[in-house]
Amino acid sequence: MKYRIAAASTATVLAATALLSGCGSSDEDSGTPAASGPVELTYWAWAPGLDKVADIWNAGEGKKAGIKVTVKKQASGDDLVTKIITAAKAHKAPDLVQAEYQALPTLVSNDVLADISKEAGDAEDKFAEGVWQQATLGSDALYALPQDSGPLMFYYRQDLFKQYGLTVPTTWDEFTETARALKKKAPDKDLTTFSSNDSGLFAGLAQQAGAQWWTTGDDKWKVAIDDPATQKVADFWGGLVKEGAIDNQPMYTPAWNKALNTGKQVAWVSAVWAPGTLTTAAPDTKGKWAMAPLPQWNAGEKATGSWGGSSTAVTNDSRHKEAAATFAKWLNTDTTALTALVKEGGVYPAATAAQTGGPLAQAPAFFPNQPDFYATAAEIAEGTAPAAWGPNVNVAYTAFKDNFAQAAKNKSDFGAALTAMQDATVADLKKQGFGVSE
Repeated sequence: MKYRIAAASTATVLAATALLSGCGSSDEDSGTPAASGPVELTYWAWAPGLDKVADIWNAGEGKKAGIKVTVKKQASGDDLVTKIITAAKAHKAPDLVQAEYQALPTLVSNDVLADISKEAGDAEDKFAEGVWQQATLGSDALYALPQDSGPLMFYYRQDLFKQYGLTVPTTWDEFTETARALKKKAPDKDLTTFSSNDSGLFAGLAQQAGAQWWTTGDDKWKVAIDDPATQKVADFWGGLVKEGAIDNQPMYTPAWNKALNTGKQVAWVSAVWAPGTLTTAAPDTKGKWAMAPLPQWNAGEKATGSWGGSSTAVTNDSRHKEAAATFAKWLNTDTTALTALVKEGGVYPAATAAQTGGPLAQAPAFFPNQPDFYATAAEIAEGTAPAAWGPNVNVAYTAFKDNFAQAAKNKSDFGAALTAMQDATVADLKKQGFGVSE
C-alpha cells in the first residue's frame, strides 16, 4: 500500500515564502535540459565533498549516460526542509535533495518526493533492513536511497575501566551495575550523563527497545511516543539520574568536553561517528577509548538504534526522474562512489558492503588500539532497528528538549516528561490538519 497521508502546510513553510528567490527558481535548478548536451540535474546537499563525488560521476558514468549533476551546497536540518518545501510549492525544487531520514515523512506529506521504487527498488539488498525501512516509510514506495547511517554503540575509557575493575556491560542491567560500581569506587566520576539537548540519541535508544513513534493507518497518524518501549527507556534513564548513578548535564558544552577529557565521564553511548567528536572534545585521551556493541535489553540480542543519517531523494518537480534516480543509485551503491563519499565527506555509508575495507580498512586515528573498529561497527549496524518517523519530528524533538531538560535538572519523573512530549506532538498534528487516530 502506498504511503498516503494528507498534506498540511506548516507555519515555517508559510513564513519561508520570501525565500523563493533563492530556492532554485531557474530552469537549471528545476532540471530542465539544455538545448543540446547532457541532461542537467541539480542536487541540493550539505555533506562536505559531495561536489567532488559528483565530479567523478560527471567525468565517468555520467558522461557515458549523458547526465550531468551539479551540487549546490545548502544548510542542513530544518532550514533545508523549509527551503525545499517552499520551493516545491512553487514547482521550483531541484532534481535531487539530501534529506535526513526523520525529514522524509514531512517531505512526503508535502508532496515533495517522488516514488523511485521502479527505478531503484532493486537496491534493497545493499542495505540493512532497518535502514531501508526508513527510506520506504514502511510502504511499497521508495522515497530515497539511504546514504549514511549512525548505528549506536558503547564507547568507554579502556584504561579507566581496567583501573576501577569495571566490566563492559552487555545488557542495560549490567550498565546500571557498572554505573553504581564506579560511583562506589570513585564518587567524583560518572559512567556517563543523560543529556536533554540532543533528541536523536533518545530516539535511537527508543528504537532499540522496539518503539514506533509514528505509524499510519486509514490515512491517519498514530503517535506512540509514550508507548511501553519508550516508557521503559525513559524510566531506565530517569531512575539512574534520580539515584545519582550518572550525571544529568547536557552534552556538547565546555563542561562536558572537560569531563570527557579529564576522565570524569568514563563512557559515552554514541554513534559510529563518535571518534570525530572525541577528537575535538577530548584530545588528550587519544588511544584510551574502545568501542563495543550497545547494551541490550535481553541478553544475547543484537539490536541497535540510529542517531543521525541521511538519504538521497528525487523530487516530484524533476523533469528527469529516471536520470536522477540513476545518479542516486550510483552515489549510494557504486564502489567508486562510496569510496569517495568516505574519503571526501567522512560519512559512514549506509550500504553494508562499504562499511569495511577500502578507506574503512583502518580504524579511526583516535582509536589506534582497536584495529577492528569498522569491522565491529559493521556487525553492529546489521542489527539496526527500524525507525518510524512522522511529519512533525521537529515538534517532538523540541518538546523532548523542553520537558526532559527540566526533568533531568530536577531529577524528577521522566514519565511525565514523556507524556508531555506525546501530547505536544499529537496537538501539533491536529493543528496542522492531519488525521490522528487516538
